[in-house]
Amino acid sequence: MTIAVKSLFENIWNNYVEVTPSAQKIHQLLGSGDDIINDHVAYRTFNIEKINLDKLAAQLIKLGYQECNQYQFEAKKLDAKHFEHPDSTLPKVFISQLQVEKFSSAAQRIIHQLVDSLPDDISERDDFLYSGATWQISHSDYLTLLEESEYAAWLAAWGYRANHFTVSINALKNYTSIEDVNQTVKTGGFKLNSTGGEIKGDKIVKLEQSSTMADKAVVNFTDNNVEIPSCFYEFAQRYPLANGELYSGFVAASADKIFESTNAA
Repeated sequence: MTIAVKSLFENIWNNYVEVTPSAQKIHQLLGSGDDIINDHVAYRTFNIEKINLDKLAAQLIKLGYQECNQYQFEAKKLDAKHFEHPDSTLPKVFISQLQVEKFSSAAQRIIHQLVDSLPDDISERDDFLYSGATWQISHSDYLTLLEESEYAAWLAAWGYRANHFTVSINALKNYTSIEDVNQTVKTGGFKLNSTGGEIKGDKIVKLEQSSTMADKAVVNFTDNNVEIPSCFYEFAQRYPLANGELYSGFVAASADKIFESTNAA
């Protein structure tokens, strides 16, 4: 089972770095050539039955993952869950979904057209979590979505690929603080997400997070080829609970700011 999970995440990583070359560079920068433990991987989707959160999760559950917690993001009109594998060396997975019914009729029309174009069994395919955008969308429709939701526009453009991977600072050999990691990343020439401060969270909530701003890559829209924000790289430092185990959940207030790493700079 663990071999199957590792194979899945290898494919997800390869798909991710195709449009996020900075992640590979930062990986080498922080790991000094050594492997890096991924704290978690994040996905976005729509709350439409064919491809909703539970459909994405089904791919993970059959590989041994278990649902652990739920989260709400009222301002961004999202809900989310995170999943963990009994093997703690495997990354957690954070899946959020857009509450499509809360948007304008124009935005809903575009989103439903995208999803309607997908095969009914799309979520059951082995490569679903690294298939990218298997629908087609125009740049004008992308801009219509962008006016209401950066999240919706990003998902429409990029489809089913990891929105970000996350370095586990706790598992790094040469770093003991998120401040040191951030400084190394900035010295390396990479821009951090400063929304709400470079470091989201603190020791009190048992989780500190930071992230780069997304790379940019060209999307072949039906009416134009345009460079837009793609994916980003996150960094997480976890702190122990009273029982000595590291906190394994997420902090909604911090995640809300991390979402903005794909905003156009």
